[in-house]
Amino acid sequence: MGQHINIPTSRTRCIGGYLAQAEGQPKGGVVLIQEIYGVTQHIRDVADRLAAAGYTTIAPAFFDHLEAWLELDYDEVGTARGKGLVAELGLDHPLEDVASAAEAIASSGKIGTVGFCWGGTVALLAAMKLGLPSVSYYGARNLSLLGKNPKAPVMFHFGENDQSIPPEAVAKHRELLPESAEIFTYPGAGHAFNRNVPGDKHYHEASAKLAWERTLGFLDKHLANA
Repeated sequence: MGQHINIPTSRTRCIGGYLAQAEGQPKGGVVLIQEIYGVTQHIRDVADRLAAAGYTTIAPAFFDHLEAWLELDYDEVGTARGKGLVAELGLDHPLEDVASAAEAIASSGKIGTVGFCWGGTVALLAAMKLGLPSVSYYGARNLSLLGKNPKAPVMFHFGENDQSIPPEAVAKHRELLPESAEIFTYPGAGHAFNRNVPGDKHYHEASAKLAWERTLGFLDKHLANA
């Protein structure tokens, strides 16, 4: 189980974060980047799983810049509020927070990122601007960033039934990113297919398990064995 910590940022205040420590010598470190709902139990569970796989993991609470330790429900109200909050945050400040979080766990070894939804786009940006190997799950805001070569390896996961990321958007990733970018699609899966939350219809077990295996393989290659 992890713990809540404070992360000094490049601005004048700290934000919260959820820290899950790997047992023994870490393979590396991961900055885990939330969806639009905050550092929810789902995100904390992912952090714990990454720590169990050997990666000290920190999930910054980006919304602390607007409201302390905010967790939104996975419903229409929570979705609408989350979209408004990430629009207010933009991408530059969260990227600065990713850099601060990476520095906070620098003693773990080489650092990468894993991001979901909005966080998937921030993860892509972290590879492009911070040089952090990154895994991007169903980032629907990626298209405006394509055409610039990442400074670090990137892996993408997309559900083939994701209405917010149609096939032509995935094709743009293949067209505009270097051949080194790993892009996987999952039949039968829609948006948020990794979100294993009770009652959530988005979860697609087979796709989530395969994407997780690929994610750990990516981290082992680019962090643990770098």
